[in-house]
Amino acid sequence: MTAIKWTEKYRPKSLKKVLGNGKAISDLEAWARAWEEGVPEKRAVVLYGPAGVGKTSAALALAEELGWDQIEMNASDSRTAAAIAKVAGAASRMMTFSGKKRLVILDEADNLYGAADRGGSAAMLKLVKETDQPVILIANDYYGLSKPLRETTLGIQFRSIRKSTVASVLKEICRAEKAGCTPEMIEEIAEMANGDLRSAVNDLQAALEGSLERGEVATSVRDSKASIFDGVAKILRGSSASEAVKIAWSLDESPEDLVHWVDENLPLVYKPADLAAGYDRLSRADVFLGRVRRRQNYGLWRYASFMMTAGVQAARTEKKGGYIPFRPPSYWRRMGQTKGARQVRDSAAKKIGTHCHISSRQAKSEMMGFFGLLLKDPEMGPKVAALLGFSVEEIALLMGTKPTTKKVAKLYDAAQEIIEEERVSEIEIAWGGTSKPERDEKRERPRRADKTKKDALDEDDPEAGSKEIDSEEGPVEEAEPEEARSSADQGEGSEVAEPEKDDRQRSLFDF
Repeated sequence: MTAIKWTEKYRPKSLKKVLGNGKAISDLEAWARAWEEGVPEKRAVVLYGPAGVGKTSAALALAEELGWDQIEMNASDSRTAAAIAKVAGAASRMMTFSGKKRLVILDEADNLYGAADRGGSAAMLKLVKETDQPVILIANDYYGLSKPLRETTLGIQFRSIRKSTVASVLKEICRAEKAGCTPEMIEEIAEMANGDLRSAVNDLQAALEGSLERGEVATSVRDSKASIFDGVAKILRGSSASEAVKIAWSLDESPEDLVHWVDENLPLVYKPADLAAGYDRLSRADVFLGRVRRRQNYGLWRYASFMMTAGVQAARTEKKGGYIPFRPPSYWRRMGQTKGARQVRDSAAKKIGTHCHISSRQAKSEMMGFFGLLLKDPEMGPKVAALLGFSVEEIALLMGTKPTTKKVAKLYDAAQEIIEEERVSEIEIAWGGTSKPERDEKRERPRRADKTKKDALDEDDPEAGSKEIDSEEGPVEEAEPEEARSSADQGEGSEVAEPEKDDRQRSLFDF
């Protein structure tokens, strides 16, 4: 028979027995009491923090204490949009038979994997906006959730449990199990847990059931990923260079990402006297990162990591006390906000570069302003936009205005008319016809020739004008014998000379 896991056997049944996070527990209880009185502004909460600090235990203890029904979805369940809507969505809209609330718990909300959880994030957002029942999302990484989901919910942070608190819980379990636990064993397990109470309880059970001696419980520090916020705090506020280097390798961040975290939070910790020296060390780290990209020599990462951690830490001469709210890099947020604009810029530069036979980089640096001036010209602008096939967004970018302005719409419509006329002209030429400009030119040619002939007759013979008028007033049939005679003079088998045609295709884009 499989032994009961002590983590389940000794799971707290009430919020008061959830140790180590008093502030988080009080915030969670206040949110739950608001549900007892009606529907609060924040219909869902996010319990976030390291693994094994009591997030799930707090959610289950809350339901147990208030007598709420509960339904839970975790990583082992399919969390696609359809599954969440079917299970959690239905549960969040229906009351229980007893009239009590139903608590919906979505564990590991920050871990949605590919096709297995397709649409899960959007379904969660819809759930927390429309729910009529309390919803708790549990996550290790708060910023692993989407920004709309974070803004819609109430975030409650759980922190790592202190070593003394872990040791006290282990002693209580030993007394309940009537097991002979030495203080040294409990101390060692609490030390190795690194604030993870669940792991400490599992280690204790393994040690006692396996009859392990002290020193056999754990041989090294538990392999766990440190939080990026705790890592940045240890780098910028710590005093051990070796610890700063170790924390950089334990973080789930590459040196190219970590340098942005240090860059963003350095001014929050360092005073002006140390800030210049700190950025000097950080710039040297960036030099090594540049060499990694150019040479593809990732062995240089160790030098970059050392300069951005131990080097930056050594530049600090004064410590800054108090609470400091570390934040993620604003550079990533700006890049996300300007992603669409950069795509439009690159697309316009590619079209300009192709037309001018230059690279896109050169087009961005040298030609964007010139084509913006061409587009602002009333006569030239539509032709340029039609020739290069600029979109509304590209026209607005080059002209330095918004896509919704009237001048951009007017210019784009004029360009589309030119493109349509050119397309019709090409179709007519392909089917043996003539393009519109050639038809207009041919209609103009006979008139100019007749006028020239008439002027010549008037100069040679003053009476020629009156004769020509008399001939025009005469019967039309008389013109036919002259045409017959002219054709007879050419002889049999001779071809009638046709007017010379201009075979060159005239383009509307010649400007």
